[in-house]
Amino acid sequence: MTGITIALSKGRIFEETLPLLAAAGIVPADDPETSRKLILGTSRPDVRLVIVRASDTPTYVQYGAADLGIAGKDVLLEHGGTGLYQPLDLKIARCRMAVAVPDGFDYAAAVRRGARLRVATKYIQTAREHFAAKGVHVDLIKLYGSMELAPLVGLADAIVDLVSSGNTLKANNLVAVEDIMPISSRLIVNQAALKMKRELLQPVIDAFAGAVRD
Repeated sequence: MTGITIALSKGRIFEETLPLLAAAGIVPADDPETSRKLILGTSRPDVRLVIVRASDTPTYVQYGAADLGIAGKDVLLEHGGTGLYQPLDLKIARCRMAVAVPDGFDYAAAVRRGARLRVATKYIQTAREHFAAKGVHVDLIKLYGSMELAPLVGLADAIVDLVSSGNTLKANNLVAVEDIMPISSRLIVNQAALKMKRELLQPVIDAFAGAVRD
């Protein structure tokens, strides 16, 4: 296709990307929350959207199945960012990555005495680097579903997960004890596509940049 393919995930990223797309004159023809289509046309005949799982977005862009994509920094850190150009922090879907433990668990004391902690997370790479930098010994347990359950049933002492309002933690009697980093979504670009289709892609990238500044 001699147009532009943009990879997006459903939910918050899609919703918060709509104004950025509009700035580039791109309006989706369908709402992915109500449509079963995985490839959506847009108001521009040369632009289509592909709806992918958030964690797959960098892979679609890396291998050229999409020219552009929007992915959270959390996903990019786990992916490694190979073959991707990341020109813009879009400042959307903001939250933070944090360590959380059951309310009443003395995390600081456990770290001080050199306890080996079991930590559940889907962000294995980021968690490993964080705890290694602090000199904390951990056994990392990879989960894909609700992290909050792991400490409640004794699977883990702590979790590393994304936190926005903190309401889910509170509802499950967990508290955030350490922030690892702020997270937001980035525009990612396939490097080969940027060379081959620069005249198509650059105006979209510029429109996004302008919309982020405004």
